[in-house]
Order: sequence, then C-alpha cells, then structure tokens
Amino acid sequence: MSGARTLLLMRHAEAENGHGADYERGLTDLGRAQADAVGRMLSRRGYAPDHVLCSGARRTRQTLDGVLGAMEPGPRPEVDYSEEAYSAGVDTLLELVNRVDAGVRTLLVVAHNPTVAQVAAGFVGNEALVSYAPGTIAAVDLEVEWLYAAPGTGAGILLN
Repeated sequence: MSGARTLLLMRHAEAENGHGADYERGLTDLGRAQADAVGRMLSRRGYAPDHVLCSGARRTRQTLDGVLGAMEPGPRPEVDYSEEAYSAGVDTLLELVNRVDAGVRTLLVVAHNPTVAQVAAGFVGNEALVSYAPGTIAAVDLEVEWLYAAPGTGAGILLN
C-alpha cells in the first residue's frame, strides 16, 4: 500500500512542576485547555488520526484524552501506550513510527521534548527546536510507508 500518510507530532500539554515521580506528573488547568484546543483545531483542519502512539506517562495520557475528547465525533483511533516512547530519543521514536501498520493513514504521536521537537525539526525545519512549547503539534505529509519514515521523507508545518 502506498500513498500519502500524515504524521502528527505532539508534545504533551503543560504539566505540573516536578514534585515526586516525573512519570506521574499530570496536566495543569492550562494544559487541559491546551489539549482541548488542539483537538478542536485538528477537527477544524480535517485531521482525524486512525492510530495513536502515546507515551505511557500520565501527562501524555491526559493530553491525548483531552485532544480526542475535543475532536468531532467519529471513529476513535486505536491507541498504543508505549513505555518506550517515555524515554525515547530520536532514533527510538522513529523506530516506533516505523513499526506502525501500513494500513494506518494518520498517526498521532504524543510524547516528550526534546525528542518530539528534534523529530519534528527533521521534517519542519529548525524552528521546531525553538518553538515547541507544551501542546505544540506539527503535521507531516509523508510520501513513504511508515517503515521508511525518517527526516527528509516528508514535509511538515507547525499547526499551532
């Protein structure tokens, strides 16, 4: 199967300051509002992920819940909560994308900086490295199957 695929790369929304285990940090009120705003914006722009790769950390799960909850009603995507995505570097995050089923047309990745910004920069350009605040999302149009997704195999833009 070939043809265009869309990779949505999202940094989790604003999280509470670190008190206790980093993995268990939740979203702030602003973070919940950011996640809702991203969900509404994705719907307005016609993006509908059919698969999600989400870090298992609490703040990424809460971000995803907010995004999906604010989107237009429709089929819900299959979600893979990935422990690997929590601490992933660029190569590991791209490997996780490469493993996605070829039938998926739009993949949403919800993970952490600096990795998300570094992966996005490979498609969007270096502005992603300086402007990937919490809740930021980029859309990448890939012309290859997920197996071959890597910087240079598609072009992207920052959506917010």
